[in-house]
Amino acid sequence: MTASFRITLLPGDGIGPEIMAVAVAVLKQISSQHDLDFHFTEALLGGAAIDATGSPLPNETLAACLARDAVLLASIGGYKWDSLPRSQRPETGLLGLRSGLNLFANLRPATILPQLLGASSLKPEIVEGVDIMVVRELTGGIYFGQPKGIFELENGEKRGVSTMVYSSSEIDRIGRVAFEIAQKRQGRLCSVDKANVLEVSQLWRDRITTLGPEYPDVELSHLYVDNAAMQLVRAPKQFDTIVTGNLFGDILSDAAAMLTGSIGMLPSASLGESGPGVFEPVHGSAPDIAGQDQANPLAQVLSAAMMLRYGLNQPAAADQIEQAVLAVLDQGYRTGDIMSPGMKSVGCREMGQALQKVLEAQF
Repeated sequence: MTASFRITLLPGDGIGPEIMAVAVAVLKQISSQHDLDFHFTEALLGGAAIDATGSPLPNETLAACLARDAVLLASIGGYKWDSLPRSQRPETGLLGLRSGLNLFANLRPATILPQLLGASSLKPEIVEGVDIMVVRELTGGIYFGQPKGIFELENGEKRGVSTMVYSSSEIDRIGRVAFEIAQKRQGRLCSVDKANVLEVSQLWRDRITTLGPEYPDVELSHLYVDNAAMQLVRAPKQFDTIVTGNLFGDILSDAAAMLTGSIGMLPSASLGESGPGVFEPVHGSAPDIAGQDQANPLAQVLSAAMMLRYGLNQPAAADQIEQAVLAVLDQGYRTGDIMSPGMKSVGCREMGQALQKVLEAQF
């Protein structure tokens, strides 16, 4: 029996439309092989939405996302919109989407692929075998805390204020997600905070510690964020699953991404308790190479695989896409960001064509 799914596509800005086209082509091909029926709806987000409507998150876009089974996002932002007021920038639209869909859990895997071991800036013996999942709280913390803003004092001086705040229920919610993910991995969870100087982090540590006994098969540890950043570079294989707040997770997941050699290889999933999730590559919109057929589409394709796995409960289709990515890397295809001597340099479209050939051969 055919399984039917409604998916909202958000190509966004920069290289977004290019890499989205590859991912959609892969999904269309995989659908016929797994008896799936995808109904795609395209909507505006970020800079493209600003140019068309004046808003980084039009009401129509949020409604289109809420009414679908999953959302596949490419990338947003760029130099063009950096001078706009904060409330009108592309990133504000992304935060609004996460909040509007109540996507509190961001899953960011950082896995070293054997084919790309030499692409990492760290020594092979340091990164070989690295397989980390960063679980980042996404709808709380300093990005959403109040009060926030830039205020003028009586003496004419300006003061910028951002508030880091978490409630116990927010911490418990993301903590349970992280413990459950750790149970399915190597059974080790490291909670990252700054409890030595921040009261909000002390509450974070207290709540995560309280949850620990509910998961006796998971080994729980704690690190301060500065030490965690150092350890990610010094000895990344010590980590299995990491759980942390919004700001720290933003920074640490990007640091973990670069262990793999290119942020252009890494997908992510943003999930809530119910409703559609958003699946997107970790990298940005790369406006400097937009429209030049230089972008690496593999993170977008792997984000589509995460959508199949975590959002649509189609693990077999997700497995096939992930195996196809490994296969094209085995065949030596490389975009510029992961290029190494002796490999075949290709652009975004040719990498997509190589993926489709592999998928066709697998069927």
